[in-house]
Amino acid sequence: MADTDRMKEWVQIMSDRGWRVTSQRKSLLELFLASERYWSPLDVYEEMKRDYPGVSYDTVYRNLRLLSEPDMGMLEQFHFQDGMKFRARCETHHHHHMICMQCEKTIPFEFCPLPFVGQQPDFEAVTHRFEIYGYCGNCQEAVPEK
Repeated sequence: MADTDRMKEWVQIMSDRGWRVTSQRKSLLELFLASERYWSPLDVYEEMKRDYPGVSYDTVYRNLRLLSEPDMGMLEQFHFQDGMKFRARCETHHHHHMICMQCEKTIPFEFCPLPFVGQQPDFEAVTHRFEIYGYCGNCQEAVPEK
């Protein structure tokens, strides 16, 4: 899906949920659509205050959390050693990730643990996440002994 189509879809989702569709929120979404990198809340705040000097860190953080809620589905949250980071949700199909803790290279993989969870009595899975954190081949040599 093209970025313009994704932006239209995301704006529609916000509108359908009663959110005000402001230029700040559109800029925030454009930031994620333009990049596949992981963004810390501080990185997003620093980027946003260039165009919106009056924006607060709390506002940026609150919007990141809301946009990553399962019913919004625009951003994904990832937990790194240096804190939480966000990036645009993958759109192509259901998959999971192996993520390098050094360079943040992300390798998608198709295995899904949900069938195992589905076998558990008295539990209905609604949503799930599964990431494996480690070091890619390029970063393994640079990592100090564990």
